[in-house]
Amino acid sequence: MTAQEPAPTGKVALVTGASRGIGYGIAEALVARGDRVVITGRNEDTLAEAVRKLGADRCIGVAGKAHDEEHQAVAVERAMKAYGRVDYLVNNAGTNPVFGPIAELDLAVARKVFETNVVSALGFAQQTWKAWQKENGGAIVNIASVAGVAASPFIGAYGMSKAAMVNLTLQLAHEFAPAVRVNAIAPAVVKTRFAAAIYEGREEEAAASYPLGRLGMPEDIGGAAAFLLSDAAGWVTGQTLVVDGGLFLNAGV
Repeated sequence: MTAQEPAPTGKVALVTGASRGIGYGIAEALVARGDRVVITGRNEDTLAEAVRKLGADRCIGVAGKAHDEEHQAVAVERAMKAYGRVDYLVNNAGTNPVFGPIAELDLAVARKVFETNVVSALGFAQQTWKAWQKENGGAIVNIASVAGVAASPFIGAYGMSKAAMVNLTLQLAHEFAPAVRVNAIAPAVVKTRFAAAIYEGREEEAAASYPLGRLGMPEDIGGAAAFLLSDAAGWVTGQTLVVDGGLFLNAGV
């Protein structure tokens, strides 16, 4: 361990969809405090680069599609084999392949969104529960969205899936207590490749409605997740933490 590296906490986290963006920001925050992290992603090259940046001595990557049950099992198995435990799970993997009115939403696309954004999160939670958390405890953070707690025009399928993620958080928090705490984070627009279409070329305009004067950054969500996955949040479960730069304040009188 060098002078710059944090002392190992002995804790291990599995973060899905973490080769870049919000997932990477969360993995980075956990590694920075001394956790060991297993990250997943679809693209092997992007995942390998993320592992390199995070530190191959502190992180491993498992490539695959989040909704694939075999991938879910392999990711948890790799975590157990490499580190012997999975204290924390962050369900971040998600998709939003369609933009338009909900009246014209292709139902096949809606099913795909739910499969990736919601069912995969349940699958990973089942896997970590059985492999470690049921007997040893831990915590889960589900990445929802402000689109899941308010109307979200033109991204209706995504918003519905994130609302389901909020309810999944409640169900898991109730059933997994007292061994495992389960919470969610609902970000507003965060500057990632995933959300680029919303702000690219018009960031100042996009940020104008945020009382804090800027869009979110992955590290903003990383900090919130690190808190919820810590003893400081030891009496917090079943909650959805809105991290929105004050956006919802605009709904006031």
